Amino acid sequence: MNSLETRTVRDLAVEIPAATRVFEKMGIDYCCGGNKLLADACASAGVEFKDVQRELTLAAHAQAETPNFLTSTLENLISHIVLKHHSFTRLEIARLNALLDKVCLAHGENHSELIEIYVLFRELGADLETHMTKEERVLFPYVIRMEAAAKQQVPLFRAPFGTVANPVRMMMLEHDRAGELLKKIRRLSSNYVAPADGCLSYKTLYAALETLEKDLHQHIHLENNMLFPRAIEMEPIVEATSVN
Repeated sequence: MNSLETRTVRDLAVEIPAATRVFEKMGIDYCCGGNKLLADACASAGVEFKDVQRELTLAAHAQAETPNFLTSTLENLISHIVLKHHSFTRLEIARLNALLDKVCLAHGENHSELIEIYVLFRELGADLETHMTKEERVLFPYVIRMEAAAKQQVPLFRAPFGTVANPVRMMMLEHDRAGELLKKIRRLSSNYVAPADGCLSYKTLYAALETLEKDLHQHIHLENNMLFPRAIEMEPIVEATSVN
């Protein structure tokens, strides 16, 4: 925990899994913007470094309560991502589409920002569904096969996309796009605060959007900062025995 000012947000999120809750609370981007030094990230978020340092110290003590995906198999990490985050995302997209329809119909005339949120969320939902399907059908199965080949020291048929870094690069670009859409939705919704005339459905909508955003942050963190780097590091281990 020494010299935290010179550590990146990403490194701290990987080293201290419970730190992601701290970063979420403080408004610090740890998934797509995780390459920032902690001191710079604190300045960008407008929070005091000493407050973040204190929270991180407390989070470090709670680390044993959080699964350590740096030491688990990639297959277990992928299973966690699909069962916990992909499933949740799909369920919430369907639920939020219905809620948006209802709230826009009731309040769209007086709150034009709802229509903008509606358009952005439809785009986000379609993007995420395509993105998750590509991961589940192409990238994730290949990573699992690659890990098995490395463990068993057997040849691995080379994938049509060449190096695993190629689909990883595309997935990370798509993560960045999802992050930008979420930022726009947060801004339009005034940080998910419903207006004074908002009904219960309006407040429920904004609360659910914020919950989805937080889950996507954790989801993207597990892929960008843990799964993808480990998969790229593993690839050379099986390259020598791979066949065309």
